Amino acid sequence: MADFVTRFAPSPTGFMHIGNLRTALYAYLLAKAYNGKFILRIEDTDQERYVEGATDVIYSTLKMTGLQHDEGPDIGGPNGPYIQSERKGIYMKYAKQLVEKGYAYYCFCTKERLDKLHEDGEIGAGYDRHCRDLPKEEVEKNLAAGMPFVIRQKMPLEGSTGYDDVVFGHIEIENSEMQDQILIKADGFPTYNFCHVIDDYLMGVTHVVRGCEYLTSTPKYVLLYDAFGWERPTYCHLPLIMGKNEDGSTSKLSKRHGSVSFQELVKNGYLPEAIINYMAFTGWCPKDTNEEFFTIEELEKVFSLEGISKSPSVFDYEKLLWFNSNYIKKLSLEKFMEMAKPYYNDELKAFADDEKLAAMVQTRISTFPEVNEKAAFVASLPEYDNELFVNKKNKTTIEMAKEVLEAAIPVIEGISDWNNDTLFAELKAFAEAKEIKAGAVMWIIRIGVSGMAVTPGGATELMAVLGKEESLERLKKSLSKLN
Repeated sequence: MADFVTRFAPSPTGFMHIGNLRTALYAYLLAKAYNGKFILRIEDTDQERYVEGATDVIYSTLKMTGLQHDEGPDIGGPNGPYIQSERKGIYMKYAKQLVEKGYAYYCFCTKERLDKLHEDGEIGAGYDRHCRDLPKEEVEKNLAAGMPFVIRQKMPLEGSTGYDDVVFGHIEIENSEMQDQILIKADGFPTYNFCHVIDDYLMGVTHVVRGCEYLTSTPKYVLLYDAFGWERPTYCHLPLIMGKNEDGSTSKLSKRHGSVSFQELVKNGYLPEAIINYMAFTGWCPKDTNEEFFTIEELEKVFSLEGISKSPSVFDYEKLLWFNSNYIKKLSLEKFMEMAKPYYNDELKAFADDEKLAAMVQTRISTFPEVNEKAAFVASLPEYDNELFVNKKNKTTIEMAKEVLEAAIPVIEGISDWNNDTLFAELKAFAEAKEIKAGAVMWIIRIGVSGMAVTPGGATELMAVLGKEESLERLKKSLSKLN
């Protein structure tokens, strides 16, 4: 379908919320899956919420995630400009067309009048349609006098308006429930409710992909399409993304559940590829496969409208961690070391170029900041309690630890080929000769060289990283503690 066109139209109001990223991802994948076009449009008509630099955040996020748009403010295209504030004149022209057709009207109500209506409780959150049927002469007189105005959509007062959504099916709203919404504000800027419809039509958007919070607003938008005599686009509303609360219940995803922006996740050590892979599954499921790992190119080939669910999805941070750990493991050692380096603390920075340490840590972390916890053993032998040598599973005691270290240190001093395999073989042989379980020997040696109950590797792996001199120095120091 060459005429399959989607768009991503974020507002430059800060970071990229992962819900917005999911919308961008699905819009992009649908366009690519159906050989269509993916447009980026910046919706900045709400000037009060504009955040300096937020547009650059949008560009960098799309670049980092591989969601390359075919048209947009930064690369141009035949349907520009792609920033709404630069299209201001377009909206007024179409709003006046609606007025002429009888589907919109000028409203001259002052802020004071509207505030009083709300205070008196006469209209709730709506508008009493005071200016809806003003005589043409009065309207022209007010305009000639330069009276401030807004342009409102003239909603049908009876019947209902419906549309078909590819995910949620047929949606129908009683017209009496819809307010005469503002299309053009007093400052001349359009509202989102108006300008996105104009832009989608002029840019040839065939499939509108967005969150399900717009499900009940869309009847207002299709009425605008009908008023202009334009063909309605296909609507694809996405399910809610929920967060898991402490009591086990769920609620709409928010900061109390954890990081909720792409930038926060990246800062906290998540790979963009892992984030995108996981985000694909927050509302979609591939057909005919149980595969969970997809590159963006692979997702383009398997993504489909039919796979989108209408059931809310729970953003599972544990699942995202699992994805991330797998993606970290797939990195080349060189790439891992490059990416991990900025996360090392001052105490461990000197060890950031140690390939043996990196190789050990890489397979044992889920996010990059964990390198400090996993690599902590290399910095120094910490102060620790001799009770660490006691282990019920391996039946080790403090007395046994003393005996093992006294006998093992000379054996370890004699090992010239210093690597994990040799160290493991020699200590296993030592355990057999002493008629002690290998697990008990390894436990005692591991505590002796690390002083930690939890380490990223076994005794011989730690020794291989620490080197012969440091390992022996620590074992002798631990034996001294036991004595």
